[in-house]
Amino acid sequence: MTLEMFATVALNGLTVAALYFIVAIGFSLIFGLMRTVNMAHGTLFLVGAYAGVAVFYPLYDQGFSYAWIVALAAGIAGAAVFGVLLQVTLLGWMQGQELRQTLVTIGISIIAADQLLAIFGGNSQQFFPPDALFGSVSVPLVQTGHYSTFRLFQIAVAAAVGVGLWLILHKTKLGIIVRAGVDDRAMLSACGVNVALVSVLVFAIGAALAGLAGVVGGTAQPFGQEKDVQFLLTSLVVVIVGGMGSLPGTALGALLVGMAEQFGQSLFPTYSVMFTLLLMVIVLAIRPQGLLGKRLT
Repeated sequence: MTLEMFATVALNGLTVAALYFIVAIGFSLIFGLMRTVNMAHGTLFLVGAYAGVAVFYPLYDQGFSYAWIVALAAGIAGAAVFGVLLQVTLLGWMQGQELRQTLVTIGISIIAADQLLAIFGGNSQQFFPPDALFGSVSVPLVQTGHYSTFRLFQIAVAAAVGVGLWLILHKTKLGIIVRAGVDDRAMLSACGVNVALVSVLVFAIGAALAGLAGVVGGTAQPFGQEKDVQFLLTSLVVVIVGGMGSLPGTALGALLVGMAEQFGQSLFPTYSVMFTLLLMVIVLAIRPQGLLGKRLT
């Protein structure tokens, strides 16, 4: 592998890791912090992507310059609303019943996928980025000397999401309540905090991040019905590797998974999926709680 090829593959891995982080951190918030098993997280990705599609193409066909930005807002809002409805109507009263939550959310994901297929069809969809993010920029060392502007934008979005969540969790009252609820929900409720409302807010944030990833990911590459399962499984692997409920752990897990995937595809295309699975197996064997997760008790 030449230096130029190595730099290109590494940059591909970094941009893929950025998208995986945006998806997986929402899953980590819902599953790792609030202890809610949501196997419909990949569906939230699809709901956000298709909600964006529903408003993007009518505006884009009319020549509206900010069609992508409106689609991004629609994707975030659509996924957040769907997530809140899921939490309020079903998951909220199943707290602590992991098996029931698992079965219900799997059923919801199947139903939602069928409805999205009926509404939008089975053809792949893709967003077109705004002019400022279209094309490529000069990047030293990569093979062609240029790299996709939008893929670099993915990295910036992931960094902004990470910093924003860290500020929320560590510098706001909501973050203090969430972290306290992880350790002792009963005591938090006894202190007069509306734990159910906090759970809804956290679920909305996690779902909104999945919707954000749906539009961003749907701009970087075409998406279709199979993406819900793909991103659900990827989110599981990322949080297992990095550590459930850990923001730095999710970032590290996404980076390792993205790099393993891209270098695997470049070096051993036929067996590339084994690199990701091998990474997960090694981490589970050495640290079952994940690289930066809390020790299991």
